[in-house]
Amino acid sequence: MNQVDEEILSETTSVHSDNESLKLVPVAESIRYRKRAQAAEKETEILVEQLAQSKSKARDMGEELSILKLEQQLTSKLVAAGTVDLETSVLLAKSRIESGDTVDLDSVVEQLRKEKCYLFGDSDNAVSTKKTSGVKERVSHNETAFTMAAKRAATTGNRVDLQAYLKLRRNFV
Repeated sequence: MNQVDEEILSETTSVHSDNESLKLVPVAESIRYRKRAQAAEKETEILVEQLAQSKSKARDMGEELSILKLEQQLTSKLVAAGTVDLETSVLLAKSRIESGDTVDLDSVVEQLRKEKCYLFGDSDNAVSTKKTSGVKERVSHNETAFTMAAKRAATTGNRVDLQAYLKLRRNFV
């Protein structure tokens, strides 16, 4: 025998000795192991996909949260500035924030206050209208005309006062 044949023979004997040391697994059991491995791989894929979806949801919710925080801060600053129409003021301020590169809320509110002064109520400019002389005040000293007429009719006992009270009562009852 030559040297190559001896090497081949020694390799085959070593393979046989290694195979003998290994335990052979029945075919049914190996099929079951393979199915379990495939099921575990599918479950891993599903879990990886769910993790990716959860991460994207968390990122979206984080963005929504930051937008809501910004809107809440903007609303509180506009209310503190004395806005009359809050919804319009918020929409205008949000459009200015989106178009500009700075997100300084104070400067946006001040700019809005200067340019759109009609959106903000000033006590200096507000003139309250008074009722004309023909219109009587309905409430005087936290009493309505109905309760005043009832008290007057009860204290005086006059038929005219009683008739005025009953006329007012008829309107309410």
